[in-house]
Amino acid sequence: MQAAPPSLEVVSGAVVFTDIVGFTEYTAVRGDAEAFELLSTQERIVTGLLPEGARIVKELGDGLLLWFADPAAAIETTLAMQEQFEAAANDTGMPLWVRVGAHWGQPVRRRDDIVGHDVNVASRIVDVAGPGEVLVSEALVSACSQLPPGIDLFELGPVVMKGLPDAVRLYRATRLP
Repeated sequence: MQAAPPSLEVVSGAVVFTDIVGFTEYTAVRGDAEAFELLSTQERIVTGLLPEGARIVKELGDGLLLWFADPAAAIETTLAMQEQFEAAANDTGMPLWVRVGAHWGQPVRRRDDIVGHDVNVASRIVDVAGPGEVLVSEALVSACSQLPPGIDLFELGPVVMKGLPDAVRLYRATRLP
């Protein structure tokens, strides 16, 4: 007799991907030891900023998959991460240029991992982001009852992304001067 398939546990939250821009070239030119240091710096910064209800789901080469229960905290934290990445790059001379893509949705929990369409959307959003940029979906913005103070959104419009049947409305999140 076969065991019944496990039931799906759907969770609501912000799915965030980070990606270090130029990591492959950096590793080829500077070597594995310096590349390891760059990854360690990214992880230290992210871990130090994660609020309650957020976690690193997994490491993905030179990027991270993050989970946030609070949509506003996801936006606030990713902007704070970018500020600390920039400061670390200036202090150390390491090019810690990270792009961030964030989306609100209802992925499926698979043990400690999350999977599903909304994870795929967040993955495609990070691919659109430039170095030092935080791009967020309209779904994430809509999930916020109120944006954190001092945050501005610049609408990029609907963006067609590989593998997604519909365009996704994206915003660039920044701090107000």
